Amino acid sequence: MGRCNVVAALAVLAFVHVLCARTEEAVEDDVEKDEEEDDGTAVLDENGVFVLTDQNFDFFTADKDIVLLEFYAPWCGHCKAFAPEYEQLAAALAEDSPPIPVAKIDATTAPGLASRFDVSGYPTLKILKKGKPVDYDGARTKDAIMERVREVAEPGWAPPPEATIVLTTNDFDSVVNEAEIILVEFYAPWCGHCKRLAPEYEKAAQELAKRSPPIPLAKVDATAESALMSRFQVSGYPTLKIFRKGRAYEYNGPRDKYGIVSHMIAQAGPASEQLHSARQLQALLGQGTSVISVGAFSGQDSSGYKLYMDTANTLRDEFQLYHTFDTTIKRAMKVADDQVLSLLPERFYSTFEPKSYSMHIEDDTGEDELRNFVVNHAIPLVGQRTRDNEQKLYKDRHPLVVVFYGIDFSFDYRKATQFWRKKVLTVAKEFPEMTFAIADEEEYGTELSQLGLGESGEEVNVAIFDSGDRKFIMEPVEFDSDALQDFVLAFKKGQLKPVIRSQPVPKTQKGPVHVVVGKTFEHVVLDLTRHVLLELYAPWCGHCKKLQPVYERLASQLSGREDLIVAKMDATANDILHAAYKAEGFPTILLAVRGRKDSPIRFEGENRDLESLSRVVEKVDGKVFGTFLLERDRETDRDFSGLKHILSV
Repeated sequence: MGRCNVVAALAVLAFVHVLCARTEEAVEDDVEKDEEEDDGTAVLDENGVFVLTDQNFDFFTADKDIVLLEFYAPWCGHCKAFAPEYEQLAAALAEDSPPIPVAKIDATTAPGLASRFDVSGYPTLKILKKGKPVDYDGARTKDAIMERVREVAEPGWAPPPEATIVLTTNDFDSVVNEAEIILVEFYAPWCGHCKRLAPEYEKAAQELAKRSPPIPLAKVDATAESALMSRFQVSGYPTLKIFRKGRAYEYNGPRDKYGIVSHMIAQAGPASEQLHSARQLQALLGQGTSVISVGAFSGQDSSGYKLYMDTANTLRDEFQLYHTFDTTIKRAMKVADDQVLSLLPERFYSTFEPKSYSMHIEDDTGEDELRNFVVNHAIPLVGQRTRDNEQKLYKDRHPLVVVFYGIDFSFDYRKATQFWRKKVLTVAKEFPEMTFAIADEEEYGTELSQLGLGESGEEVNVAIFDSGDRKFIMEPVEFDSDALQDFVLAFKKGQLKPVIRSQPVPKTQKGPVHVVVGKTFEHVVLDLTRHVLLELYAPWCGHCKKLQPVYERLASQLSGREDLIVAKMDATANDILHAAYKAEGFPTILLAVRGRKDSPIRFEGENRDLESLSRVVEKVDGKVFGTFLLERDRETDRDFSGLKHILSV
């Protein structure tokens, strides 16, 4: 090769080298640029619907007057069915002038947004107007949603004024004392459950305000009105109370819009229903399934009637209460004025107890005395426990002896039903300190299986439910009165062992978290020589799943400690016979301190991170024990919110 060719070749190589170097630099610059741009704020467009996340939400919505949002879950069947309609809606609103953006958020991967907007079901639609959410509660159709979105998009649109009345110490009595009925919420501004209840409460207030007469809803900031908080013994948030002419009654109803509305409409009605004819009474007793209380009075002005109605308002959620002024009914019942009867329905008549119990209201009769009469005679000697009445009538009656068999009070099967019930009556009369009931084996099939009696092969099965959630079963035998009496006597003598629902005991412990089951609870958790940090979880609970890796890291971090066990237990599949360890929502985290096993510390805080959980354990090392209080919602998923920490040495 000639010298010139060599020089030329070298020049070409040099050029290529420089070009490659510059290309590499350019590629590196592009990569760096891409990395700078890929900061999570990029927004994808799927069939006209913008995909928002925890990272890009604020960036996307910051400069927009209005945005339609859908919170969904990938596994949700309703969400999947709604998706085509939502995409059509997005296409239609994109043609508006100016276009209205339509977006969706996978709430399972954007927990921050789901929490921020109080999403509790799927799909949830919200209209974001100038950064503030407006709930959508209408039909889930393209036309209905589009009409509402365009209405909210109007420049002059503003949300309706708040229907909930704000009360303070200055005006509380003047408002509440004048109201025939009013629902009052005592809340704290920082309480997560109060924030979650707020939109449902306001929607209910708006709905009930439309009624004639309206049923008002009010709220009190208990942190600012400490006198009212103390006066009405408010110890947690939110606390709801019903007031009738200034008198407070506990609110035991639902906490969603529709539940509040229906419950308050029922509460606004009379606590006791007036009977106008003997035929009405006869129908109640002939076709009824529950004991009823009937008060006889001369008129609405009688002091006995007023006492009866005041008492009825405290009992209306649990018992069937009636009253009459009719002389024909009084003669049929053989009662005088100011007399109250508890009447058994005909299906529960027997020779073992009277058909009715009577009480006369005297001048000095108090509300407690009348209430006790109604409560004490609210169930027959052997009544029927059902899914409808078990919480109202049988929840707090222990020990409770339940006899399961096929129950049918229709004409063709009544004789067989009463045959077995009579055998129970024979025993029940001998043990007045215990409550006896029959229950249909088909209605309680799941409970029988959990008790281990689902495949007993016997026509009749028996269980005793004692306080502390302890359960005892009668071993499958041919049922008769003697067998039942022997079983009850064995229980009274403490000769029976409780049934403990339990998963199989693990042969080996895998992983850093110790798995506890019903059969090992006492051995592990109540071990007096060690502290035990216990998580009570439910397999289906999303919060539990989110906590799992954090909890496992904590267990690994503490694995070297001989005096501490980090454990978990599926509370849906295992029984705990100690009331102090009951799960009140999932996950429930308890610290069973060595030497203080009867009063575990409950960790119920907003942060369930490694640092927060570690602090619980540090309290043991520092010999400082914390009481963690959570203002919890009774009906919701009971997410953690708001942590107060009270220290005591």
